[in-house]
Amino acid sequence: MVTVESSLGLPEDLGLKLFQQRLPWIGGDLQTLRDTFVDDNVCLPDNEFVHIEIPSKQIGNLGKEKLIAFLNKPVDLSSVKGLILILHGLGGSSRRRGLRRMSFALLKAGFAVLRLNLRGAAPGRKFAAGTYAANCNADVFPAITKAREICSSLGNNRKTKNNLVPLFGVGISLGGTILLNACLEWASSSRSNALDGLVCISSPLDLAASSACIEKNRNKLYQTWLLHRLVKQTLADPFGVNEKERDFLIKSNSWNNLITSSIREFDAAITAPRWGFRDVDDYYKQASPLNALLLNKLDIMPKTLLIHSVDDPWVPWEPFKHLYENVRFKNPSTKLEFLLTNHGGHNGFHGLSGCWGDDVVQRWLTRIVH
Repeated sequence: MVTVESSLGLPEDLGLKLFQQRLPWIGGDLQTLRDTFVDDNVCLPDNEFVHIEIPSKQIGNLGKEKLIAFLNKPVDLSSVKGLILILHGLGGSSRRRGLRRMSFALLKAGFAVLRLNLRGAAPGRKFAAGTYAANCNADVFPAITKAREICSSLGNNRKTKNNLVPLFGVGISLGGTILLNACLEWASSSRSNALDGLVCISSPLDLAASSACIEKNRNKLYQTWLLHRLVKQTLADPFGVNEKERDFLIKSNSWNNLITSSIREFDAAITAPRWGFRDVDDYYKQASPLNALLLNKLDIMPKTLLIHSVDDPWVPWEPFKHLYENVRFKNPSTKLEFLLTNHGGHNGFHGLSGCWGDDVVQRWLTRIVH
């Protein structure tokens, strides 16, 4: 199989070898599950809180709610390379193991990191009503604005003539989809870039295709695990859920058993109506960045790296391939770079000398800085 990885030579450009799996994490499933089984025990404190005001989702409440983020700064602030806004995936938070390990690698490389918890994600569950979506720009735009303010503050510590600290985004899984959508709308409305660079790892470009993929029989355990996290997150809302939502989410008995059986059903009953979409099909269409990226919107995008694996069990690689071929043959652009590997699973990429994916991200962002 000829992959984008080997055809573009990007790993070599970054001083890396092509990705090779390491034992015992062989195959897409074990690559995906490795961080569930293994804790790398990185030392990443959560003591610097950043509160970000966002519009209220409560009917009749004109006040503000908050997202919670954690800011980690490198030891040497005088030469900080940039600030990275990093977003978790579906059912995740800033405290997920893979996200923390990547953040630690970026810190060691000289970046500051802002780990954002999206609406409803712990540890910010109590500060905002509702849950997030693949297109939640009303929440993400304030986070980007706050991140720019932090960049200005960090710039005051620089011992160089140029005190402008760039802002980058890193999105893991659905977090990458969210940042792509934010960048597209931001640029469309303001003709400027929300970010100075963006990396998306294992991110769905076509939500309908990803939903169909996770519903395959082989992925039943994955989907059940994700649904339990989503339902738990939704029911933990201190602002409450309405009776229709509660009846959909759990059976009315003492066991509180789940009755929703798929991510699509959850999105149809919870995500789509909460975010103003007509139905789940409208949500999947409007919140999938693939079409916008295919329609020659690349001139207003920040420089972006998309990383994906053919053996990702959650998110199909065909939309990635479709976009790559469009950009390569029909709509050439220097704004998008692609890295497709044969192996690596879903946000896995655990290689012979550690997490190869983390190395790619920090080296690619460092290259942009220089």
